[in-house]
Amino acid sequence: MANVTVIGNSRRRALTAAVALAAATAALAGCSSSSSSGKGSSDPLQKPAAGGDTVVVGSNNFAESILLGDIYGEALKAKGLKVTYKPNIGSRETTYGLMKNGTLTVLPEYNGALLAYLDPKATPKTVETTQAAVTAKLDPKLAILNPAPAQNKDAVTLNAQTAKKYGLTSKSTIADLTKAAPDLVIGGSPEFQTRHQGLVGLKSDYGQTYKSFKALDAGGPLTIAALKNNNIQAGDVFTTDPSIAKDHFVVLQDPKNLFGFENVVPLVYKSKLPQKGVDALNAVSAKLTTDSLLAMDTKVQSKSADPLAVAQAWLKQAGLS
Repeated sequence: MANVTVIGNSRRRALTAAVALAAATAALAGCSSSSSSGKGSSDPLQKPAAGGDTVVVGSNNFAESILLGDIYGEALKAKGLKVTYKPNIGSRETTYGLMKNGTLTVLPEYNGALLAYLDPKATPKTVETTQAAVTAKLDPKLAILNPAPAQNKDAVTLNAQTAKKYGLTSKSTIADLTKAAPDLVIGGSPEFQTRHQGLVGLKSDYGQTYKSFKALDAGGPLTIAALKNNNIQAGDVFTTDPSIAKDHFVVLQDPKNLFGFENVVPLVYKSKLPQKGVDALNAVSAKLTTDSLLAMDTKVQSKSADPLAVAQAWLKQAGLS
């Protein structure tokens, strides 16, 4: 994401890369960064130059994370903070390390998914216990701020023909798919194959073994296209993805809370974010709902809107810029 005169094109390149690259190494190779304050491409593994007054906002390699990074960064700018962006870096396995070493100052996260990464055995029952469990496991240099009401959960999602074949609807559960699973190809990000919130948990919690797994992307266009074209019959699709309604996909219910609570939450490097930055991000969380996030995702993912422009428009509407 460059100077004002080219920001739309550069951000669209970052967005395209975010949803086209599945491997973290490839994402790192194609990463770029920009903001309306102006900056060129930079290596996301390189620590920011000395001068500690710049907040570095990162994002993972999928469209919604880039959008949320823009929302956070622009909210911080509105409070007078200097911000640089390092978008489209990779998966959590990469970005959490960059947070720990101080390369990044702020990263959009999801409390349940972050907890599953930090403690695969954790089974919190509420948002509050999820937040507390994450805090207990975080590197001491890091903190999560207030969670937003907005949630975006991973979900086992079927294409229309598969759902029809097995008589499943949006009221059906993941457990209802267990008998059919050995005949189905499931797809998602490469990490979905090894995470508890993925094939490991589907087997341990629901007793499911699939015919095969196809490594694609993190709920991006590769997964959506494969599901739509029946190259996979089930996929890990995020619940705020506009393709669910557009393509008549069926999201299965998760009564065992394998995918937990997934409130959007800022992950921050404590010593590099001043209190006015904390307050700005908490103000964002207070107003960010699932409906507003879905509306913004639809503009970015279905209508090819510039995520920076969408972020700025929402912040203005919410009275945060």
